[in-house]
Amino acid sequence: MPGAPPLRRAFILGAGLGTRLRPLTERVPKPLLPARGRPLVAFLLDHLAAYGIREAIVNTHHAAAEWAKAFPEARHGPIALAFRHEPVLLDTGGGLKNVEDFFAGGGAFLVCNGDIATTLPLDAAAAAHRAAGNWATLVLRSGGGPRHVALHPDGRVRDIRGLLGTGAEGRYVFTGIHVLEPSVFAEIPDASPRPIIPLYLDMIRRGRRVGGVILDQGDWRDLGTIGEYRRFASGA
Repeated sequence: MPGAPPLRRAFILGAGLGTRLRPLTERVPKPLLPARGRPLVAFLLDHLAAYGIREAIVNTHHAAAEWAKAFPEARHGPIALAFRHEPVLLDTGGGLKNVEDFFAGGGAFLVCNGDIATTLPLDAAAAAHRAAGNWATLVLRSGGGPRHVALHPDGRVRDIRGLLGTGAEGRYVFTGIHVLEPSVFAEIPDASPRPIIPLYLDMIRRGRRVGGVILDQGDWRDLGTIGEYRRFASGA
């Protein structure tokens, strides 16, 4: 869908404890770890801003006060930032339900892990999502991590981690980037702690269209381990 307007709003997952990065994350949230003189999440926000995102909400939990220190104006360039504290960790599914009001009255939006760096073509992800009429679209790669996602030839998700019992082999890596329609909120019962993958599997069982788009162009890095973080922070 060339020339389609960009998505304007995003949910950035910033509430995790960063256990794989301890002791570095004992006093700072993982997305705010320093890298090349900036917080890690600034690199993601740069890419989102260049794509066209203008509003983003970040969920917080561990060391939540550090977010206001990192972004005292609640902005990153053209992106207006909002923060939603979780006294109890809600995981991705519950965290998403907890920010439903932020996305009220709008169209499709992005969800991104806060500990990734990427130059993936987000316009291609949004175009594939719209063209397929998906409720949810997972942005995938052919390599660079664990291959848990199996697709039908038409782009629908067939299985994730073999949990639907299809016998289909996972061939694609989930990048932690999703494009969602607001209709997904009705599939989440409440804002209690719950992961997102079981919700997607339930949606598939109920006939909701959950798709995947394979984007091997551009760069994508999961910075959630000490080794990957240090390589990225050093400029490698």
